[in-house]
Amino acid sequence: MRIDLHTHSTASDGTDTPAELVRNAAAAGLDVVALTDHDTTRGYAEAIAALPAGLTLVAGAELSCRIDGVGLHLLAYLFDPEEPELSRERELVRDDRVPRAQGMVAKLQGLGVPVTWEQVARIAGDGSVGRPHVAEALVELGVVDSVSDAFVPDWLADGGRAYVGKHELDPFDAIRLVKAAGGVTVFAHPLAVKRGQVVPESAMAELAAAGLDGIEVDHADHDAPTRERLRGLARELGLLATGSSDYHGSRKTVRLGEFTTDPEIYGEITRRATGAFPVPGAGGSARP
Repeated sequence: MRIDLHTHSTASDGTDTPAELVRNAAAAGLDVVALTDHDTTRGYAEAIAALPAGLTLVAGAELSCRIDGVGLHLLAYLFDPEEPELSRERELVRDDRVPRAQGMVAKLQGLGVPVTWEQVARIAGDGSVGRPHVAEALVELGVVDSVSDAFVPDWLADGGRAYVGKHELDPFDAIRLVKAAGGVTVFAHPLAVKRGQVVPESAMAELAAAGLDGIEVDHADHDAPTRERLRGLARELGLLATGSSDYHGSRKTVRLGEFTTDPEIYGEITRRATGAFPVPGAGGSARP
């Protein structure tokens, strides 16, 4: 089985619609794909309606968190999307995304960049606006060569010249909320140092003690020594070690299925979940 547990659609900051994403996942030879848009479950219905036969969908979300001033992302799988407390927290994060992006536009304008809110809103479309949309505006304007080049201290990295914070969950609260909603939690790209400051291993141990289920080991932002270090840490802390593409469509160069999760680990994730269950494809009905 080929299993990719971290992808994004136009419901947040990917470029594939949810329907396109599941069709592309099947075309890439995947057996299981997780839809993990940022702080939203809005793409589920479209993805399920288009789900090809032979592909299983895992519903999830990537939750924005912060601990001791350091941002981190928590992948939540197979939770009840209607659970009220977790829904309320996700809504608070989403509601803060527009004023945050507008604040980044204002900072960029103050730095002499001719970006406009209308441009960023056009790029975001119906998705949850975020830094990648602002970054793409910088690419359009020729300020940077790629989206990843915008995530540096000169521009949009944490603490960068144009960075603006937003409402983010305490990860210990997030773990508690996801577990209460019957879900499973995995720390996304925990040592992606190219994105900025990362949490120390001591904090990962504390999160594990609080009920964290796993850490994302195999990821494009982890080099081989980092992946090996994380695999050892997962064994030490009793955590599941996952692998995923973190696919964003054409916004990033990574391909669907570039990194995958071991079937035994996937089986353990589904065994632990009680809030929702994977959805097997029945052939799909949404048109391209």
